[in-house]
Amino acid sequence: MDILVAKGHATAHEVLNAIPDPPSYSAIRATLRIMEEKGHLRHEDQGARYLYAPVVAPADARRSALRHVIDIFFQGSPEAAMATLLDPQSTKLSQSELDRMAKMIEKAKKEGR
Repeated sequence: MDILVAKGHATAHEVLNAIPDPPSYSAIRATLRIMEEKGHLRHEDQGARYLYAPVVAPADARRSALRHVIDIFFQGSPEAAMATLLDPQSTKLSQSELDRMAKMIEKAKKEGR
């Protein structure tokens, strides 16, 4: 899914080539088919091959993935996730990144989130 979100669309061969130490081509095709059946992907016929694309917009996929990570690894706490991001042993943030994050927090406070 990461590959399809990053590229916008790809064939099974392109997905296979983008994965380090990939499984078999058959496994890639099966995974893409299952993801399509679950509604995560769609495909278009391009001659003898399928061109796969994510169904959701990248911004929606990012929000969903982040929500999943927060739920699983931080017991649903955005505060705990932010604490990890701000921990100097976890992440090296520049002053400009910290300033932008502080502005986002202030904006969220003003909007009553």
